[in-house]
Amino acid sequence: NSGRIYALIGVVLILVTGLTLWLMGRVPICACGYVKLWHGTTISSENSQHISDWYTPSHMIHGILYYAILSKFARSLPIGAKSIIAIIIESAWEIFENTDFIINRYREATISLDYYGDSVLNSLSDIVFMALGFFLAARLPVWFSISFVIAAELFVGYMIRDNLTLNIIMLISPQEAIKTWQSGG
Repeated sequence: NSGRIYALIGVVLILVTGLTLWLMGRVPICACGYVKLWHGTTISSENSQHISDWYTPSHMIHGILYYAILSKFARSLPIGAKSIIAIIIESAWEIFENTDFIINRYREATISLDYYGDSVLNSLSDIVFMALGFFLAARLPVWFSISFVIAAELFVGYMIRDNLTLNIIMLISPQEAIKTWQSGG
């Protein structure tokens, strides 16, 4: 069954990503010594260390966007092949995101002054949540995906003064006004 083959390839890619991150020196789990399903404090040494956090919706949005882009530009590929491409892209991002270059960029340009990178567990969870977003977009109507993206961005933005859109802006072209607003000013 080709679905099982794609699933196996996806799992292998995720495991290779985890091994790569570990070899890069990322901690397997939070240095606090325990694993939580949810960690909701963004300005904390435990942020991006557990299974899910306020940035989890942004990874689901990645999946939705990858599905939309691949459906537009790789129409002839089966859904399994598209999902593998999405996992490769997200895995590459997780590896790049945990390089000194990006970690230092987050510290310099955003409110994440104490950010030291993701745990391996958090990075792998981010990839799984991306895959969830990808498969939801594949199965549900387009209006649901669009509604989810808008609602998630607005809700997370309201709750923590950050979201995928702001994260991208602050990484590419930091804005002092956004940084001031994010820090509560």
